[in-house]
Amino acid sequence: MILQLIRHGKTSGNLERRYVGVTDESLCSKGMEELKERTYRPADCIVSSPMKRCLETAQIIYGFHRPICVCKGLEEMNFGEFEYHNYEELNHLPSYQAWIDSGGVMAMPGGESKKDFSQRCVQAFEKQMDDLIKQKNDCISFIIHGGTIMAIMEHFGVPQKNYYDWQIKNGQAFVLEVDPEKWKKGIKKLILVDRIV
Repeated sequence: MILQLIRHGKTSGNLERRYVGVTDESLCSKGMEELKERTYRPADCIVSSPMKRCLETAQIIYGFHRPICVCKGLEEMNFGEFEYHNYEELNHLPSYQAWIDSGGVMAMPGGESKKDFSQRCVQAFEKQMDDLIKQKNDCISFIIHGGTIMAIMEHFGVPQKNYYDWQIKNGQAFVLEVDPEKWKKGIKKLILVDRIV
């Protein structure tokens, strides 16, 4: 079975290098155009984060009439007090510097820690995959967020890499192979076979 983890297209906040987590903004025109220039594999099933930027990405790639399975728990990290700010706006704050010094591991003020965020994403993804594997799909596309993809791949990805090694840009995707029988037996691996850039 083939799985595509597709990062949503660009938003205005992405263009301005902002921490876009719980802000539910739409794609910008540049993001829409870039998605139309890429080619993704056809999918039997489309799964999306509930956020507008992911749902809009799914509609642009696969058409407005395809059913989309919305999966709660796959939303981007809650950046708390850093939400929708960028490096230039935050750099003077001691709390931001402490977060940077922690390697992005500690919880942001009012937001999620990397550990809690990753756990949330992995649990939601695993539950969704358990259900989808029973349906015998040949190709499944998940339209999700950069951080969500990083959390999923750190946990399930082959080759094994750390969280930040799995960063991809807006509109890019990892193409992965999954063995449904092994997954059902608890050997849950996503084997990287290609990358859409």
